[in-house]
Amino acid sequence: MESRQQQFSLWYVLAAAVMMLLIQSYVGSAHVDNLPYSDFKVLLKAGKLNDVVIADDVVTGTLNTQGLEGLLSKQQVDKLLGLGKGDHQFATVRVNDPNLLQDLEATKVRFLGKVDNKWVSTLLSWIVPAILFFVIWNFMIKRMGGAAGGMLEIGKSKAKVYMEKETGVTFADVAGIDEAKAELMEIVEFLKNPQHYRRLGGKIPKGVLVVGAPGTGKTLLAKAVAGEAAVPFFSMSGSGFVEMFVGVGAARVRDLFTQAEQKAPCIIFIDELDALGKTRGFSAQGGQDEREQTLNQLLVEMDGFDTNKGVIIMAATNRPEILDPALLRPGRFDRHIALDRPDLKGREQILRVHAKNVTLAPSVDLVKLAAGTPGFAGADLANLVNEAALLAARRGKDAVETADFDDALDRIVGGLEKRNRVMNPREKETIAFHEAGHALVAEHRPNADRVSKISIIPRGVAALGYTQQTPTEDRYLLKKSELLDRLDVLLGGRMAEQIIFADVSTGAHNDLQRATDMARQMITQYGMSEQLGLATYEELPNPMFMGAAMLPRERKEYSERTAQMIDDEVRQLLTEASQRVEQTLLANREKLEDLAKLLLEKEVVDRATLDQLLSSKVPGPEHAPVDDTPSSVHSLEAGL
Repeated sequence: MESRQQQFSLWYVLAAAVMMLLIQSYVGSAHVDNLPYSDFKVLLKAGKLNDVVIADDVVTGTLNTQGLEGLLSKQQVDKLLGLGKGDHQFATVRVNDPNLLQDLEATKVRFLGKVDNKWVSTLLSWIVPAILFFVIWNFMIKRMGGAAGGMLEIGKSKAKVYMEKETGVTFADVAGIDEAKAELMEIVEFLKNPQHYRRLGGKIPKGVLVVGAPGTGKTLLAKAVAGEAAVPFFSMSGSGFVEMFVGVGAARVRDLFTQAEQKAPCIIFIDELDALGKTRGFSAQGGQDEREQTLNQLLVEMDGFDTNKGVIIMAATNRPEILDPALLRPGRFDRHIALDRPDLKGREQILRVHAKNVTLAPSVDLVKLAAGTPGFAGADLANLVNEAALLAARRGKDAVETADFDDALDRIVGGLEKRNRVMNPREKETIAFHEAGHALVAEHRPNADRVSKISIIPRGVAALGYTQQTPTEDRYLLKKSELLDRLDVLLGGRMAEQIIFADVSTGAHNDLQRATDMARQMITQYGMSEQLGLATYEELPNPMFMGAAMLPRERKEYSERTAQMIDDEVRQLLTEASQRVEQTLLANREKLEDLAKLLLEKEVVDRATLDQLLSSKVPGPEHAPVDDTPSSVHSLEAGL
């Protein structure tokens, strides 16, 4: 709306400019016939002129257009008569004619003199255009220096300011992170009742650093603190400080703290702090130097301001391992609050928060839905609820049902369903046996997660089929026996292809990669090799919340002989796993074929159908009943 008003204002300025030009062009000359001076003398002697006004440079008056034939040329007569009959105003340029007054007196024409007001024409010709140009220039400068951050205000802070409860978020909107909420409630008390904590000589913390994986609610938590404390909330991204101009970042930091002190008590929130606070080091690049100067200014400001004024700095990042140590020391960011992915209870609370404004069917059980979404962060769960609501609306339902949540979760985990993809019968049969192999091995391993759904419908970019498993509980530690069972499940698809077709396909690429990585980690990081002992190798740098797959491996710090032993141990783990899987599938070949035929017929097999197909139960510990909602996926990939 603001940009539209600015556009309209610009059009108004342009319209005013045109009007001024028209006024300048036509004032004093509207409806005036310009006559040559020779024609003026002829018409004067013929008595066709009246009320003549003599000025310094021009002679004007009234012209009678009747009876002009024979006095002027035909072209001039036609021009004058084309304006219509009757009297018309005329003007002619005055020349040095000493007989002019005598001729006027001889024809008894009423005349008078006039002094030209040259200042009027000067005003119209010079001053008014100058004023108009200044107005346009001032408008453009204001537009350049507006909220978008123009040239004139490039050194000013671009922080968004939410006054008091304008954040629209309170702790009631935050769920699943009770420990972090309790920690930050004290910050709210600092701002509401600072004297309660100062009475014993304590000081309010200067800064709070919130770290956590993407989507865990870091920004939401900071807004909730501001909403609960009912104080101004300055929000800015770390990348918003640094520009291409030298010194801009430092100037913005100074301006931000100046504004914050004027509105104290308040909260300054810097999102994605790692964009600004990376560890300083030598670099020949100017941009790097500018970022370091900005960081230096931030450190100085955090040291300089007085916490008694009630200004608290909050920052969020998912890469705390790359932050400069000077930022993390006490006296700057005094408190560090880590947000982990929510557990079962936390996921249930988050689902209830996001489902408040969604019409749910009575059959929807959020407890079971939370049990089937391990590893989901708050943003993932919000997306799940929204996708389910959109699917239900697309299908014309009056409420969101359990089936909608299942389909939404399938789409999030596996990708978009592609039922129209054309596949030849041989490939479809291979996919069916591959997924049946995963499922059958998982059902014959007591420590493997329970199979919830099997599908041979292609999804996403490369997944031709998938087997979904639901863990019975959140796990934070895995034993060697559990890892070996998971290794067997990963190899189940490949071994099923080999047993049935005596040949293998490229579809097991992802399974083999995950199996190899798991086996190598067991040997090099978890000390699960009897031959290599308790030593660890190939330790990865601490990725914190980035994920180990995004970081390169460290330089090898062991001999070639040890490397050969590691390769042999990894190969032995995979060989032993493939032998175990082969034995299981051969002993249950009839079930494997029946499950593959059922998949070819129905394309999707759920838990209840799988239970009916399996004639004997799997020995092992009892599993708690859970929903059919999937969490882990073993997919068959399309070959490149």
